[in-house]
Amino acid sequence: MIATPDRTPLSREFFDRPVLDVAPDLLGRILVRTTPDGPIALRLTEVEAYDGADDPGSHAYRGRTARNGVMFGPPGHVYVYFTYGMWFCMNLVCGPEGKASAVLLRAGEIIEGAELARTRRLSARNDKELAKGPARLATALGVDRSLDGTDACTSDATPLRVLTGTPVRRDQIRNGPRTGVAGDGGNGDIHPWRFWVANDPTVSPYRAHVPRRRRS
Repeated sequence: MIATPDRTPLSREFFDRPVLDVAPDLLGRILVRTTPDGPIALRLTEVEAYDGADDPGSHAYRGRTARNGVMFGPPGHVYVYFTYGMWFCMNLVCGPEGKASAVLLRAGEIIEGAELARTRRLSARNDKELAKGPARLATALGVDRSLDGTDACTSDATPLRVLTGTPVRRDQIRNGPRTGVAGDGGNGDIHPWRFWVANDPTVSPYRAHVPRRRRS
């Protein structure tokens, strides 16, 4: 008999820990997106850790800006950024206030509200692809910069909440280099900070960083 996932919201204390403790512990947790069109729930299957000023791959490596300000705030809040001029990606802030560490939510399995997610991800060939990658995840959930700074640690019907779910056993967790990160930040020997559920079909494929060509 499969146990029903725990729907209790994760506490602030869960996120007020080092990012490398929080990141793998997020696998199997449930992210709930509440919208006027209905709720969508997603089981997290892939994440990446980013450790602020100590991490050359982090948006906060060079200090605080208007874009990354939420990363420096209280743990358990949502940091949303816009990338490549077309996509949004979402993170969960962790560690002590002022430390600027966060976990990028890379992929997950839609467990509720798949019908709504499909209307936002028309190019998905099947439901396993609805949230297979950070931009796809944000698109499927209808996440944009208006949700930057949302508190995800509340029992109220806020736009985004993280529930306890069913944590993944440590022997089912894999880790390796982060996807698309340049330089030392993408070196798997130094920063093997991408974590995923072994053999889960919703996990995105690994891709090394490819420098973008400037238009002539």
